[in-house]
Amino acid sequence: MDAPFTFDGAWLTLLQLLHAALHSDWATVAVKFFPFVLLCELPIQLLVMLGALRRYLEERSAARAPLTYCPKVTCIITCYSEGAEVQKTIRTLSEQLYDGQIEMLAVVDGAVRNRPTLAALQALVPYVNATRNRRLEIVAKLQRGGRVSSLNQGLALARGQIVLALDGDTSFDNDMVLHAVRHFANPDVVAVAGNLRVRNARSTLVTRLQAVEYMLSIHLSRAGLDAFNIVNNISGAFGIFRRDFLRRIGGWDSGTAEDLDLTLRIKKYFARHPRLRIRFEPRAMGHTDAPQGFKAFLKQRLRWDGDLSYLYLRKFRHALRPGLMGMRNFMAFVWTGLLFQLALPFLVVSYTGYVFLVYPPAVMLGVLAFVYLFYALLAYAMYVEYLLLYSERKLQDLKLAWLVLLIPGFAFITRCWNAIATLIELFTKAHLESGMAPTWVLRRTKF
Repeated sequence: MDAPFTFDGAWLTLLQLLHAALHSDWATVAVKFFPFVLLCELPIQLLVMLGALRRYLEERSAARAPLTYCPKVTCIITCYSEGAEVQKTIRTLSEQLYDGQIEMLAVVDGAVRNRPTLAALQALVPYVNATRNRRLEIVAKLQRGGRVSSLNQGLALARGQIVLALDGDTSFDNDMVLHAVRHFANPDVVAVAGNLRVRNARSTLVTRLQAVEYMLSIHLSRAGLDAFNIVNNISGAFGIFRRDFLRRIGGWDSGTAEDLDLTLRIKKYFARHPRLRIRFEPRAMGHTDAPQGFKAFLKQRLRWDGDLSYLYLRKFRHALRPGLMGMRNFMAFVWTGLLFQLALPFLVVSYTGYVFLVYPPAVMLGVLAFVYLFYALLAYAMYVEYLLLYSERKLQDLKLAWLVLLIPGFAFITRCWNAIATLIELFTKAHLESGMAPTWVLRRTKF
């Protein structure tokens, strides 16, 4: 007869396994862990951390010129079913501490169905237009054509020298335009990636984890990449562009993942024009709501990661090469795109499966503990650097410090999900069913 289960016995067994794990062959574990971490991931993270430090020191040592460059800017606000929430976006743009003119083009996609959003915008027209150097114009598109069609409609109507592509559910700090626009005083700068925070970070554990993820993957990472002119993406929710350059390259392209799509298309000019730059501005801060539930989070990442795979493996598979991007950006694309975002998730899944199938429980626990410790230390090193050098809300961010302990597990889940999204895209072309645009628009793409 089997002995009855007791919690004391379970704890004793666990302690015995942990003890055996601590005395297992760590050299073997390290050798098996070494290749994909040191060759795929660690170089990128170290590059990011060194670049972030370099950018911070350069900003501090440079004699900061007065922010007197105030060209007219056009904010293209893509609106679709935001309802009254769109008023937060318009008000934060109207209240910018910017002496130049700000033209707001609120493009309502499918205005016939989105009457609440249209009504909310119409209610704000007198308030905005009564404010000095501020103007709100509503562009009502009767038929829904998707986000790309809204952006291109706004670009065709834009009168400002600088164009901001913004989501209708994103709000902004009141010095955002001031900091974003200053980079365009340099004629070689063609685009600036804005910064993003999770506005509803205090809602759930999932939103808190995404808030920490944004700090490390957007705020710190893009600051580090900016130091070497290899910014890897301009967020679709918050991108800033030189209008004439954007028009010359044809605006936004149909399909999906329009943020990365446009970033890669801009970089195709870097080899022929090596002085061109895409900058990242940490102080140009936007605030967006993240999915509150785990199911909604996975659904969002399924679309994001599937779209990424579509661009890398289908649309741009022959176009991204050193002769177009320049060697520096090509190497960054291979490392941060193909290796880090496409290959690494499959390596993580394969390595984890290998550990579970091959090793006994004691060694398996030792491997997992070693991997977790490595990623936890790396995450905390990045978090501390972010907090000391870049956080503009240190007390608020410090309250989330304990969540960094959960980031290795959170990253593991997102990477496994990334591998699933890539497989789904490869076998089903899931990007053609994206909710970002009607199916008839997406199916007009060639890939």
